[in-house]
Parts: sequence; C-alpha cells; structure tokens
Amino acid sequence: MTTARPQGRLETFTLRDGSGLPLVLLHGFPVDHRMWSDVAAALPGEPTVVAVDLPGLGQSPLGSEVPSIEAAADATAESLRAAGVSRAVVAGLSMGGYVALALAERHPDLVAGLGLVDTKSTADSDEARANRLRIADRVTSEQTVDAVLGMPGVLLGETSKAARKHLTSRLEEWIRSQRATGVAWSQRAMASRPDRTHVLEGFGGPVAIVVGEEDQVTPVAEAEHMASAAPHAQLVQVQGAGHMSAVEDPAAVADALADLLARAVS
Repeated sequence: MTTARPQGRLETFTLRDGSGLPLVLLHGFPVDHRMWSDVAAALPGEPTVVAVDLPGLGQSPLGSEVPSIEAAADATAESLRAAGVSRAVVAGLSMGGYVALALAERHPDLVAGLGLVDTKSTADSDEARANRLRIADRVTSEQTVDAVLGMPGVLLGETSKAARKHLTSRLEEWIRSQRATGVAWSQRAMASRPDRTHVLEGFGGPVAIVVGEEDQVTPVAEAEHMASAAPHAQLVQVQGAGHMSAVEDPAAVADALADLLARAVS
C-alpha cells in the first residue's frame, strides 16, 4: 500500500497526561481539537488523552497532497507515532470518524479500539458530494469561511438550540478561526471518500458507536448500520443531542468512550 503523506506534521495535543492505553480524539468539520476539551475533562480515572488537528484545520499545516481522507489518516498516523503513540483507542466525530475508519484500514497496528461518534461508514450520496464540492469552490473563490458559518444551526440538536444557546456562539467562534484553505480541502476530502463498512466488518477490536438522538446529519439509522456491521460494537444513543453530541453532552460521550477504553484493555 502506498502511503499518502501531506507535507508538514499535524499538531497533536495532550489533553490529559495519564497512564495506560491512550485515547486519541479526532475532531469534526469545520472545527478543531478544542471541541473535545469537555469530553477529555469528564473522563473518569487518569487516562492519557491526545487530540489531533486534522490537515489545514486548527493549528495543523496543509500540505500539497490531493484532498483525501486517506491522506488525513496517513498524516495522523505519522504524527501520532512522532508523538510516541504507537497503539491507541481512536475516536472520531463526523469527519474524525471517517479518518478513524481509514486509520483502522490503513494502519491497523495503531488502532486497538474504535469510537465512532455522530458519523457514518457509508460514502456520500451524489447530492451530498456535489454540495460539498460547491461549498469548497465557494470557500476557495471567496477566501473566507462564510459559506460554513451557518453550520451550528444544522450541527446542534433542537434541545441544544433551545436550552444550550451558548453553544451556537461557541461553534461559530471555532468556525471563524479556521482557514479557508483547510475548510475547502476538508470538504473535498470528505466528498471523495469511499464506503468503509467493510472495515467495521473486519475489525477485531471493540467498537463504540455513539449518536445524538436528534442528529439530522448522520442520523440514528446510520449508527445502527455501523453497529450491525461491527462484530464487537456497542451502540449508545445520547438523548437531547444532535450531531455535536461531544459538545452538547460531553459527560455522556465521555462515559461511552471510558467504557470503550476499558473494553480495549480487558
């Protein structure tokens, strides 16, 4: 297998400096590792928790590689190994879940367990793919992230929009801080990804499938599809949360990932 390597190592962040098998957290689009801060703080015990900024987002550079989830996964693996992480439980939300599945496929020695949070294993529909490319083109031509500033209205569940109104401004702040080049690259990478349900079918480690019950982006049906494919999966539905369940109810997501960590070391 040829490894795609974007130029520039990705930034990794130690959110908890503990012991045992590390938990690696991969963020969703169009934000960065900061979305995991509350989940990391809520994890019981003294785990080691490492987060990564994916290519072109947060503090990570963007290389010259053609946009792809595979390139993001290879860069993540290289950066984790450089940070001393050779084996870990890997959990990703949305786009981070796509990268986690690609890691399990391309770097199986690294992945001891999989956490798939508000994501899916299937490829985009033709309509969704075209929409991603349209947004990427707009972001590129305008050189602003204005095209994705309205995303909190889609990402957050109805309960959060009514009862956790501060989360809208929090997400907007994270989105505004991203670079147009990274946002466009990410959209094109996601648009080109294949179906990776077969990766789940062949994965021998523990899997946690976590989904907000109000998630309209990757709804419960997508989570159930993944749970039925993975031989060692547990499905957790988070009440009162949408697509950003890790931000909307970090304690519930932390509990699910803590259980996953325990299963991975048992």
